[in-house]
Amino acid sequence: MFVLELTYTAPVERADALMDAHLAWLNAWYEEGVFIASGRKNPRDGGVVLAVGDDRARIEEIAAADPFAVEGVCSYRITEFIATKTAPGLGAYRQQPLS
Repeated sequence: MFVLELTYTAPVERADALMDAHLAWLNAWYEEGVFIASGRKNPRDGGVVLAVGDDRARIEEIAAADPFAVEGVCSYRITEFIATKTAPGLGAYRQQPLS
């Protein structure tokens, strides 16, 4: 599992101008089952996405295609973690620790 942390590198007004394209990008990855949660940070200086996957390089490619990233509005920090404990509703995403 991955935490994708977006930090705006441009004024929020530039992000707002790209929001429809960003939301379409998000929705496509929700439909593919890669994204399971997302939202704005508070204070509003970026956002966070929870992504499911085993291939960090693929997650990096997905993040690089975000219209925010393409247009230079944000930078990404990607953190991989092993979800060994989850709420019952997220049990399908629970993982076994690596040896």
